[in-house]
Amino acid sequence: MKTEIKHYRDFSLNEFHDMIQLRIAVFVVEQNCPYQELDGLDKHCFHVLVKNDDDKIIATSRILPPELASLEPAIGRVVSDPVYRNMKLGHLLMKESISFIEQTFGKVTVILSAQEHLEGFYNSHGFEATTKRYLEDGIPHVKMIKQH
Repeated sequence: MKTEIKHYRDFSLNEFHDMIQLRIAVFVVEQNCPYQELDGLDKHCFHVLVKNDDDKIIATSRILPPELASLEPAIGRVVSDPVYRNMKLGHLLMKESISFIEQTFGKVTVILSAQEHLEGFYNSHGFEATTKRYLEDGIPHVKMIKQH
């Protein structure tokens, strides 16, 4: 297993395809939530990719630079392949995302929009809810921040 962080411009076509395929499989199909997965933001973002030994993307997250995320960097599209969820790759994604943000943008506030049932997971990485529950694409979410 290996972890890479790449900007969109550095992706191969196959990597981008496989990342989007994974996100659609989980966020649209598994969660039964039709929404516009390709939102135009990926082109401006960095992406954490976790690959297995066969170079298959098994987990990914997206890092939005401050200019795209209300002047604070944001983490989003945190997802892992259902086959590999027992490996707790979400924790690896969050550690890598936060570390990259600190190295690239400094010790800044980081934001994310969390599915409400994952609030405890994000709490374990230093995030705190700043809003009450709201619906995003029909799924309960909370806005969370990690301050430095």
